[in-house]
Order: sequence, then C-alpha cells, then structure tokens
Amino acid sequence: MVDHGRIRRLLDRLRLETDRLRRLADLPTKELLNDEVALGSAQFRFLLAIEVCVDIGRHIIASEGLSAADTYADVFTSLSEAGIIAPDRVESLRAMARFRNRLVHLYDETDDAEIVKALQHDLIDLDVFRRQISEFVLQN
Repeated sequence: MVDHGRIRRLLDRLRLETDRLRRLADLPTKELLNDEVALGSAQFRFLLAIEVCVDIGRHIIASEGLSAADTYADVFTSLSEAGIIAPDRVESLRAMARFRNRLVHLYDETDDAEIVKALQHDLIDLDVFRRQISEFVLQN
C-alpha cells in the first residue's frame, strides 16, 4: 500500500527543488554560464529533484507490485505502463534519469550549456510528474 504521507513529503521536496531550479533558470544565460556557484547549485538541485522522482517511483512500484525497474529510467516506464504517468512524458523523464547519471558518473563530460538547457526546457517535466503523482495519490 502506498504511504501517502511519504509521497506527500517527497512531492513537497520536489516542489521545493523545482522552485529553486526555477530561480536559477531566471538568471540570464550568460550570467549563469559565468557563475560556477550557480551552475553547481543547478547540478545539485537537479540531482535532488531527479532522485526524489525516482524514490517516489520506486515506492509506488514496490507498493503496487508493478513491474520491477532495473534502471532509474525504467522507473518511469513502469509507472507509465501502470497508467500512473502519461505515455507522452515517459521519454522526457527517462532522459532526465540519464541526465542524472551523466551528472553523477560523467561529470567531467557534462557541458555547462547542457545544464542551462535543462534549466530552460526540462523543469516542466518535473512539474507534470509531480501533478500526475499527486493525482494518483488522491485516487488511491
């Protein structure tokens, strides 16, 4: 059974991290690219936000007996196959999981422009994920 309290706490944390990322996204691109502290903050906030999404997904997968996810990206596929997140969001969420892996494991190959691009284009995916998980929790 899904622990609604745990999911709500994680969703609150996801909102907090996306709000922090949005503040960074509001900085002019040139300023952001020249600010190592802001870029480092963006990397860390993305890591946290994506980890929260994966934690939520793994909790739901385990609680609902869904098909196991071997990778972070597979978490989103499993949630979509169960009708919890919309199929049109799966690929962008899987890409976000791969982005997380790049930040953690291939940090020396991750371009600062890639982080700025994610700030400018990918926060909506986190918002939609949060909304769809909230809807799922309300229904169960």
